[in-house]
Amino acid sequence: VVKGIQAEAPGLEIGVRLSSFDILPYRPDPETSSESKLGIGVPEECDGEYRCHFGDDPLVGGAGALDSAIQLVRFLLERDIRLVNITCGSPYYNPHIQRPAYFPPSDGYQPPEDPLIGVVRLLTAAKIVKEACPEAIVVGTGFTYLQDFIPQVAQPLVREGWMDFAGVGRLVLSYPELPHDSLTTGKLKRKKICRTFSDCTTGPRK
Repeated sequence: VVKGIQAEAPGLEIGVRLSSFDILPYRPDPETSSESKLGIGVPEECDGEYRCHFGDDPLVGGAGALDSAIQLVRFLLERDIRLVNITCGSPYYNPHIQRPAYFPPSDGYQPPEDPLIGVVRLLTAAKIVKEACPEAIVVGTGFTYLQDFIPQVAQPLVREGWMDFAGVGRLVLSYPELPHDSLTTGKLKRKKICRTFSDCTTGPRK
């Protein structure tokens, strides 16, 4: 596929959004659920070892947990694909891993961990891949949860080489000018900042 695109559109930069590791699907815990509120997320039961997965949580397994992702990024580099957005998990099966939020999706579950841990996990994954593949152009993920403090966190991480770009996803829907305002005036329009209500996730499903 890539070779075909490159042949038809020479010079077109191709990027890949890569979930650097899998984790079991989560569901609301019946023990902590009520009629008005879904329970805390718990992983689905798995008989024996979770074998059919890609990578492991770097906060548990360290840098070696992302060996599969690193191998894939090197494979992409060999095919002249340098732009890689590093994320984790799945937005459909374990959204607290991929989209840390103050307010989880209304049809999901309550976060089983402090969302800041999810942010650290995402940023750490980007750092591990960047260190292993310095020639890759790595886009970090997880900044939207930081809201007003995105510039203060993103700037040193880019400067220190954790990643090449600080990526924002949900935030672009409400405040696409944030990077421009941050770089030109240093002041943000607080009323436009995404507050992670998760309506952009659940709204299209209703």
